[in-house]
Amino acid sequence: MNVTLAVKQYVSKMIENSGPGMKVLLMDKETTSIVSVVYTQSEILQKEVYLFERIDSQNRDSMKHLKAICFLRPTKENVENLIQELRRPKYSVYFIYFSNVISKSEIKALAEADEQEVVAEVQEFYGDFVALNPHLFSLNLQGVSRGRSWEPSILPRATQGLTSVLLALKKCPMIRYQLSSDMSKRLAECVKQIITKEYELFDFRKTEVPPLLLILDRSDDAITPLLNQWTYQAMVHELLGLNNNRIDLSRVPGISKDLREVVLSAENDEFYANNLYLNFGEIGTNIKNLMEDFQKKKPKGQQKLESISDMKAFVDNYPQFKKMSGTVSKHVTVVGELSRLVSERCLMEVSEVEQELACQNDHSNAQQNVRRLLQNPRLAEVDAVRLVMLYALRYERHSNSILPSLLDELQRKGVSERYRKMVQSMVEYGGKRVRGSDLITPTDAVAITKQFFKGLKGVENVYAQHQPLLHETLDQLIKGKLKDSQFPYLGPNALRDRPQDIIVFMIGGATYEEALTVYNLNRTMPGVRIVLGGTTIHNTKRGHVSLCAPCAVLQCFTYRALNMMFGVCSGARFCSSVPLFEASLTTSI
Repeated sequence: MNVTLAVKQYVSKMIENSGPGMKVLLMDKETTSIVSVVYTQSEILQKEVYLFERIDSQNRDSMKHLKAICFLRPTKENVENLIQELRRPKYSVYFIYFSNVISKSEIKALAEADEQEVVAEVQEFYGDFVALNPHLFSLNLQGVSRGRSWEPSILPRATQGLTSVLLALKKCPMIRYQLSSDMSKRLAECVKQIITKEYELFDFRKTEVPPLLLILDRSDDAITPLLNQWTYQAMVHELLGLNNNRIDLSRVPGISKDLREVVLSAENDEFYANNLYLNFGEIGTNIKNLMEDFQKKKPKGQQKLESISDMKAFVDNYPQFKKMSGTVSKHVTVVGELSRLVSERCLMEVSEVEQELACQNDHSNAQQNVRRLLQNPRLAEVDAVRLVMLYALRYERHSNSILPSLLDELQRKGVSERYRKMVQSMVEYGGKRVRGSDLITPTDAVAITKQFFKGLKGVENVYAQHQPLLHETLDQLIKGKLKDSQFPYLGPNALRDRPQDIIVFMIGGATYEEALTVYNLNRTMPGVRIVLGGTTIHNTKRGHVSLCAPCAVLQCFTYRALNMMFGVCSGARFCSSVPLFEASLTTSI
């Protein structure tokens, strides 16, 4: 199961169907993101696609020598824009592809608008999601809930996105959902309704063991998105922000013009692909080794590379080398900025305390460490609030809780009342009363024994002690031990055998730490294939790197009070100038 490959095959099929000749790719805002993540502009250009346009752009010129490939979401707005386009066609012929199911009435409206008979074909290609990694996808949805229920306008989009993943992967799954979450059950029911209604689309070849869709809710594990990360992809997203594989580095001190925005794509960047899941120390070593290999080719000027600063100086001083090794240039800049932020914000010290709060059960030591860090003038607001949130979740019902005192400490640091109240909102969102799992204190005898022996052995890396709840959930699922009482099946049937193909969807957003968990399970569990998706992909700061409000951490979470913070072609069905794809489609440097 590979979601990246599925979307790439759809795009390739669209271009192939249009035949030889010069083409324009006509998209909307969402499909632009969907395509730009899996294809670079240079790759598309090789397929005779020379122009990229938005269907809602009013300033497009008539170019009758071009064929138009339209890849659009089946929204009312897009259909209306397409109707207007067909009444006054700007291109010679139109190949129309919708990213999801479109109604017969809308097809009829398009046919009636095609008075000049310029439409060659209309199909449904189910690429209605953003494929970030082969095993990770996002729907790029924010503000998905009202209280503990779905935002009415978001539920249909989440249903469409999730069913399109199933169609792209050619899976008609059995469905399990998190019983403690009404939103999980509602989404499971909506997906099942689509499968029943469009049964012909889901009539795939039967497998010995049916695939499984597992729908979870972020509120069951509110701790994972609050932790600093130390693997490359996760660090980049946490500290710099990955937006459809694109990073804005324009605010980095002394940044050169050609590095103000860079693309990190494992599909087109070998170094990134090889270092995606390695920790920060290993990445620095690998960049150093790569640069030393290049340096050996130079007959003069042997220069030691002892630090990130040395590496950056070396790249800046050798323009020819810089031109030859744009990829190295990019990664030295990114890692250099990560290193600067880690030092500036004392993130190693912060992360050690975060891991202690998430994994240990020593209240006395935890409160001392949190107090000590809060008194550090170099501690950023976002890190201060995050530490107090972790403490609040961990020791929510501890008899000697010092939460009021920590909130007073935040006030003394100048954190506004609005943001201090978010600490309590976090407890309401993901606290003990809400959770259906044993996130903090295991009650299961086996889990307690595991924790005991883990404590005896100690940890190899104090910054990587934590494992997301998803790891335990999937481990139990694969072993056939996941409790039906907590994760019931939708409908009367249940799997009798160990599941092989598993699609996990996280309402409220997944994280790159959870993506790493899925990657490792795929690598170490023979015969098991897992894909993870979410309404979004979390980091502490959503949006621009310059965002300083500590509540950015919750912008993506589903609870209303947290909106200011966390915030071969697979199945298709026939249905009867801005030369730029988004910044992420520019050629990777």
